[in-house]
Amino acid sequence: MNPGIVTASYIGATILFILALGGLSNQESARRGNIYGIIGMILALLATIAGVTANVGILIGGLVVGGTIGLVLAKRVQMTEMPELVAILHSLVGMAAVLVGFANFMDPNAHFEGAELTIHDIETYLGILIGAITFSGSVIAFGKLSGKITGNPMLLPGRHWLNLGLLIATIYICKMFVDQSAAGQGGGLMPLLIMTGIALLFGIHMVMAIGGADMPVVVSMLNSYSGWAASATGFMLNNDLLIVTGALVGSSGAILSYIMCRAMNRKFLAVIAGGFGTTSGASSAAEGEQGEVVALEPHEVAELLKEAKEVMIIPGYGMAVAQAQHIVHEITKRLRDKKVNVRFGIHPVAGRMPGHMNVLLAEARVPYDIVYEMDEINDDFPEVDVSVVIGANDIVNPSAQTDPYSPIAGMPVLECWKGKTTVVLKRSMATGYAGVQNPLFFKENTRMLFGDAAKSLEAVFKDL
Repeated sequence: MNPGIVTASYIGATILFILALGGLSNQESARRGNIYGIIGMILALLATIAGVTANVGILIGGLVVGGTIGLVLAKRVQMTEMPELVAILHSLVGMAAVLVGFANFMDPNAHFEGAELTIHDIETYLGILIGAITFSGSVIAFGKLSGKITGNPMLLPGRHWLNLGLLIATIYICKMFVDQSAAGQGGGLMPLLIMTGIALLFGIHMVMAIGGADMPVVVSMLNSYSGWAASATGFMLNNDLLIVTGALVGSSGAILSYIMCRAMNRKFLAVIAGGFGTTSGASSAAEGEQGEVVALEPHEVAELLKEAKEVMIIPGYGMAVAQAQHIVHEITKRLRDKKVNVRFGIHPVAGRMPGHMNVLLAEARVPYDIVYEMDEINDDFPEVDVSVVIGANDIVNPSAQTDPYSPIAGMPVLECWKGKTTVVLKRSMATGYAGVQNPLFFKENTRMLFGDAAKSLEAVFKDL
């Protein structure tokens, strides 16, 4: 294909990707943003494939296999499993960067000398380093999100010194790699392999040390890493579109991580250092039950809703697990028909990944204009008659404000206890993902509705 056409196609794809990001920043335009992204990716693929002159059959075979796997996953994966899917897809990007890096290093047709060789070697080294960290970290994140690995942080003694030691080792090994590669005769492979092993261990240790309450930040952080890995791959392959696309993903993921950390009153470095979700001895006294809970039956909850004028619904991961978003929408419609002002309060880290609750509510066709972020509605709770907390725990935990020793101390939360009545839907009195007890359940104006959220709400709906 004419190089000018390829360049024009890449510029068009880049513009479409930027428009996609712009569309995804708002619920109303998210569908349009997805369409822009799809068209941009098809354009980029066609332009790239058209420029291939050898091994076309292998390329088409890879596209068929990968496309088939993607279609099957898209059809089978439930919304509750979306965070795990995102994490494992990030690992594939990291794996691709590692494989491309080694293939690039061993390419017999590559001829570089002097400063050009040094730059090429550093590009290769960084691409494999970022890719390996992304791969192993994403696999661990997948295990934590899917429950195959405990959500509690693994805190090794002197872990910060260990991380610093690994960082210094990778810098020293980079010098060894560049020196041996410059000497020729296939030199540099051993330092590259050693660095890959260190990077894989670093990725495992980094995510294992991060507690369950920080997992939404981890997902967005790995999203950023996968972007930088793709960008590094672009440098190795001298592909401008891959560089730009990777930079878009990397920077947007970094910005999202920053926003998430700010919403949780956390420093990004503190998240990477791990420990959020640990229970210290000082807070152990608060871990037990702090009084008696008052349980209601579905018909009693229905009576509370019938008498209410202001209702706030606070969804959490339990709503996703129970697939209760559709019955929530039906209850919302019924209450709004009765002139009840129903709103949804969304915490930035509700669920297991950024925007998880927004996506679930959009799937159930809950109107966008009644879905509010935490900062928009937190001051309104004193006027709320009934707050309905569906499977959320840590994001409505008052101890974040009252207990300085709590693992979630300082994290902004939805202050539903300031309303007239709070109804909490849970299967049991088990703690949330951060592993801490919630004093909200024992407050005088809190009522519990135990059981599967979807079944409980269906019973409430019938009584309504």
